[in-house]
Amino acid sequence: MTSSSSKEPEASDGLKTFGAVLKSFRKRAGHTQESLAGEVGCSSHFLASIEQGRRFPPPGFVDRCEAALDAFGTLRLASNQLSRKPGLAKWFQQWAKMEKEAIALYTYECRVIPGLLQTPAYARTLFANQLPPFTDEQVEEKLAARMERQRLLTERPNTAYSFILEEHLFLRHVGGHDVTMELIDHVLALAERRNIEVQIMPVARQTHAGLDGPMQLLETPENKWFAYGEGQESGQLISDPKVVSTLQMRYAKMRSQALSFEDSMSLLKRMRGA
Repeated sequence: MTSSSSKEPEASDGLKTFGAVLKSFRKRAGHTQESLAGEVGCSSHFLASIEQGRRFPPPGFVDRCEAALDAFGTLRLASNQLSRKPGLAKWFQQWAKMEKEAIALYTYECRVIPGLLQTPAYARTLFANQLPPFTDEQVEEKLAARMERQRLLTERPNTAYSFILEEHLFLRHVGGHDVTMELIDHVLALAERRNIEVQIMPVARQTHAGLDGPMQLLETPENKWFAYGEGQESGQLISDPKVVSTLQMRYAKMRSQALSFEDSMSLLKRMRGA
């Protein structure tokens, strides 16, 4: 089991360099961590973590620091060199990197709507309900990372995306009625793209090949398959061909057990009241 601290992205040389540059300009301008934090709208603890290379600067932070410190664009240049993605848990970073090159990505989920399909309001609700609680800065950082990752769906039109979602994920109304209605509209709109297929697994189903839990499968440009599974505090990249083959069989079976694409879309529209 991984400790809760591993939810923070790993430090990197780029982050440490950015933190050192920020600290240098802060001192040059005569600011303490407390005074600069107040001017750029964050806590002094958060600013200290960035200077130490332990946190990724969230959206807007660099621009605010540039203005406050008159840094001649140096901070912006340094931030452009950061290769680590903000808001991604350590265990997920390798899989996220592989997603960018995948020619096929299959996802079965029974707990929450997958990140690639979430709306900002739905994602924010999930982050707001995390325990231990996230700070406002952490919520914004993670939300920005999730929205950035969703660009995969539009920027890789030749990648085949398949999602099998349990019907109860929509019936639960996470975030309330309005959030759920917006979510259904969003999923319906995404499913209009030729490379995205969404199927709903009905609540009443006598046989189900996915009872062992969520899974993700992807195919690389070299036509190699990998799988990924995630628990509450850990994730596992699976490369063993035998295990991957087993998960492929289960996913294929679920595609036949779930509602067809057309019936799935009809169900979502009925939920929406259309």
